[in-house]
Amino acid sequence: MKLKDFLASKPLFYKEIDYQRMPKAFESIKKRLLLPKIIHIVGTNGKGSTGRFLAFLLLKNGFKVGHYTSPHILRFNERIWLNGKDIDEASLEKAHKELFEILPNEFKDSLSYFEYTTLLSIKAFENVDFAILEAGLGGEFDGTNVFKKELSLISTIGFDHQSFLGEKIEDIALTKIRSIDKNAILGYQKYHKVVDVAKKVAKEKGANLFLVDELLDENEKEKIKDFIKEKAFPSYFIQNLSLAYAAAKFLKVKPNLEQIKDIEIFGRFQRVLKNVIIDVGHNPLSAKEIVKNIKKDIVLVYNTYEDKDYKEILKILKPKIKRVEIIDIDDERVVKKEILKSALKELKINYCDFKEIRKSEEYLVYGSFKVVERFLKEHFAS
Repeated sequence: MKLKDFLASKPLFYKEIDYQRMPKAFESIKKRLLLPKIIHIVGTNGKGSTGRFLAFLLLKNGFKVGHYTSPHILRFNERIWLNGKDIDEASLEKAHKELFEILPNEFKDSLSYFEYTTLLSIKAFENVDFAILEAGLGGEFDGTNVFKKELSLISTIGFDHQSFLGEKIEDIALTKIRSIDKNAILGYQKYHKVVDVAKKVAKEKGANLFLVDELLDENEKEKIKDFIKEKAFPSYFIQNLSLAYAAAKFLKVKPNLEQIKDIEIFGRFQRVLKNVIIDVGHNPLSAKEIVKNIKKDIVLVYNTYEDKDYKEILKILKPKIKRVEIIDIDDERVVKKEILKSALKELKINYCDFKEIRKSEEYLVYGSFKVVERFLKEHFAS
């Protein structure tokens, strides 16, 4: 069965998660896998860009590199980045065929979409030196956490997925940071309690924990700031590149920013038209960073899921919003339009349905990967 057809039979989301399924599946095939050095990234925001920055820094230093990220925006192949580009169809099908041959039938049936694609990425990465794996949700119980790690990176932690991770920032941080093994680097944090949790977990596990500032000198920090400014990336990319740069140094690689000037980060505060920026963020922490980087008032092309804190997100964005234009997305988790409209009325934000981009206005397409996907496919492409 082709990968596309096989994945179509898998549910994307479960109301309850079986935390033993992925470890058992990996245990059943691990002797038949060639595992590269694993770099694991957990956090709420910045995982994707941190991973891609690090992947480029390693690649330009002569290493073979794989980067597994999720979800995708336009094509599944975006999830498995191999040596500088998204995996091609032939390599993807080859990895799927080889994984299918060794995976017991019980796990072919029971593994979730994300769990299967995590193992698929490892199969595709068998000939690389480093595989950078981005956690999907949480950390400790995430499908990416079954592998022995060379290094763990902890990006900024904030509030998201509270129904799974807990309502307190300490609980969210604990679930994510418990995934570390022997070495971890803690990125810049908004909440000091996250730092406290990280130090506590590291002590309990006997792990080496480093703060980004401990691994970078002042000259390197200035170079990173200049690079982000020169690339016209949003300012919050400074902390993500700093974490990636620190990781490269820890791995005894000499990071060279001049070598990665061709890097692009798809879907993260990316200008796709003269007056259109897209961003796949969907939580309050990302909204706060977005507000800092919006230069003028915008029309927000938006939709969201019912489990997101969309009232808080809209409240944060409100000072920069002319109006909200609601874009329809096809997903069972999407908030009912009338409920979203009610929230907008309550916040006294003008709104209407999204129809077209006007050249006279500045737009931000924001709310999730699904929102950006729908916009690019239905409007930008046309």
